[in-house]
Amino acid sequence: MQTAPRLGMVAGEASGDLLAGLLLQGLRARWPALTAQGIGGPKMIAQGFETWWPHSKLSIFGYVDALLNIRELLSIRKQLGIRLISNRPDVFIGVDAPDFNFGLETRLREAGIKTVHFVCPSIWAWRPERVVKIKAAADHVLCLFPFEPEILHKAGIGATYVGHPLADAIPMEPPRAAAREALDLAEADTVIALLPGSRKSEINYIAPALIGAAKLLAGPGRRFVMPVVPGLRGLIEPMLTGVDIQLIDGQSHTALAACDLTLLASGTATLEAALFKRPMVIAYRMNALNWWRMKGRGLQPWVGLPNILAREFLVPELIQDACTPDNLAREAEGLLADAARRAALHERFVQLHELLRQDTAQRASDAIATLIQA
Repeated sequence: MQTAPRLGMVAGEASGDLLAGLLLQGLRARWPALTAQGIGGPKMIAQGFETWWPHSKLSIFGYVDALLNIRELLSIRKQLGIRLISNRPDVFIGVDAPDFNFGLETRLREAGIKTVHFVCPSIWAWRPERVVKIKAAADHVLCLFPFEPEILHKAGIGATYVGHPLADAIPMEPPRAAAREALDLAEADTVIALLPGSRKSEINYIAPALIGAAKLLAGPGRRFVMPVVPGLRGLIEPMLTGVDIQLIDGQSHTALAACDLTLLASGTATLEAALFKRPMVIAYRMNALNWWRMKGRGLQPWVGLPNILAREFLVPELIQDACTPDNLAREAEGLLADAARRAALHERFVQLHELLRQDTAQRASDAIATLIQA
């Protein structure tokens, strides 16, 4: 392909923005004059992305949040579809956010615009019926995990394993000393990173349990750091009575590089923690109605990405009623006290890192170029 493509893109939430930003960085290495427009966040904007709506508009979770915001979401999707069909990009890339992107991708595809979905929905974990929507929406799917293309190929969907861009971006040996210096943490400190998530609902449901666990874990030589998404600090600060937790704006990778252990919400952060080779305890709580609807619908016993990829409980998962300060603190103390277990986790995480490090940008740009030229 001689000329740089014009892309339409949509990424929701901080995790989607991170993935899309890394993808754009790699695509620009191939096509320096590439242009991209749509919905995105600061990581994408840093790569020259033109955002028509902020990615925070899509930062919702579960049926309750979706119902509360459904009118605005449908309005944005309708306006965005009109604008993209008018501008006709060479290809549209929907990054995660399947409930928003699949409907948009289907509409664009019917209008003759080629569509790519980046990140295969976890149809191997729950809601396998989504494969029908994927087939209608996407000309091609870029898969983060090696077992996903085979599942999609059986359904007649084009797919390519591209690895995970975070595995390319995160060094095999994390910069622990530099990260501690940046956060003013001593080498001798036992540092515990608390990552409650990037959504308001996660702050409300998960942060209190993590902070409660920090109170139980507090002691001489122990330091706590909590990366906070800009704009959500005001939700966190009133919860911090009775414990010294260092809040930092963003910088989750710095916190993970610096820490000895992390307590964190299930999601992309668990994979990031594994790539940083950090022991972890995975936590999640949600609205009771959302939990009722999701409970029992999973196809496998794990929810954390490191456990899913390993096909075993490498690290503890404390979900819903089990997500209590006492349980979190007990599991954390167990990891801190067991050097052999931490060493074994480190080796498994190195293997996982090697599996996912595939030069995602090169593989993805090859797949996108082939689709555009087809």
